[in-house]
Amino acid sequence: MSTLRITLRAGERIFVNGAVMRVDRKTHLEFLNDVTFLLESHVMQAEDATTPIRQLYFVVQLMLIDPAAATETRKIFDRSFPALMAAFSSPAVRSGLQDAAELIERDRVFEALKRVRSLIALEDAILAAAAGTDEPANLSAITLPDRAPVAMGAR
Repeated sequence: MSTLRITLRAGERIFVNGAVMRVDRKTHLEFLNDVTFLLESHVMQAEDATTPIRQLYFVVQLMLIDPAAATETRKIFDRSFPALMAAFSSPAVRSGLQDAAELIERDRVFEALKRVRSLIALEDAILAAAAGTDEPANLSAITLPDRAPVAMGAR
């Protein structure tokens, strides 16, 4: 069994297995078993979900933050996924979306969230390139970042 130790600043929130906790002073937490958590700094607010990939990130995030509503939120994911696959021609984005869908299917929501997060920079590059021309961006040569875990939590 591995122990995961994290440090939180005063007033910082953490979302643990669907529960929201806030600490009143700097503290350390040790997780002694498997847990799904998000640090407040990695939680996307609804008003920041301004692009298709960010909207998908928000949906997947809701599956983690509110496990009681995960079934309904999963339906939103299932409706959004085909539209996103149709909207992006970039093989890198399409591959990342497929990876996320497969992780969701295997109930690995935390890993799916990390995978979707890795697509945000690529989407930003595609949107920036498309904004500079009248033609859709063709950034199929761009590769995704390494699949190394983003330091958001553990499962």
